[in-house]
Amino acid sequence: MSQLTGELRAQVRGLLADIREVALATLDADGGPFASFVTTAPAPDGRPLLLLSDLARHTKNLKRQPQCSMLFVGEGGDQADPLVRCRVTLTGRLERAVDQDAARIQYCAVNKSAADYAGFGDFSLYRMDVSGGHLVAGFGRIAELSVEDLFAATHENTRTGAAP
Repeated sequence: MSQLTGELRAQVRGLLADIREVALATLDADGGPFASFVTTAPAPDGRPLLLLSDLARHTKNLKRQPQCSMLFVGEGGDQADPLVRCRVTLTGRLERAVDQDAARIQYCAVNKSAADYAGFGDFSLYRMDVSGGHLVAGFGRIAELSVEDLFAATHENTRTGAAP
C-alpha cells in the first residue's frame, strides 16, 4: 500500500464510487491511442463496470487488446481552474463480466436510463481488472496507487469471485 493518508484514500474511493462519466482509453488496431466517453458503475467490489456495444470502436479495440485506462475526474465545485480538480486514472484490463445478469442489475441500478438498451443483443457488461492507478489531487499532490489503495478488501473479493 502507498503512503496515502486515510483522508486521501477515502477521497479516491469516493471518486471511484460517485463519478459516472469517464474517459476510456483503448488501443486501436494500429497500436495508437483512442479515447472515448463512457458511463460506468461500481461492481460490488468497487471495480468499474461498463455497458458497451459491440458496434463501438472502443469495444472492438478491447476485444483485440483488453489493456486500457479510465480517467475519473471530480466535480469542479467553485474552482475556476479545472486542473486543481481531483482525478484518478485507473490502468488494467477490461473484459466481459462473467455474470452478465448480475452485472446488468448492478449497472442499471446506478445508470437508470441504461435499462432502455441494456438488453439489446449487441450490448455486454465489462468489468475492469484494475492493476493500479495514478492520482492527481491538485498541484503537487500526486501519487501512484496500489489496488489496495483503490478498493477495500481487494483480496477477499477477488478470491471469492464477489464481483460480476
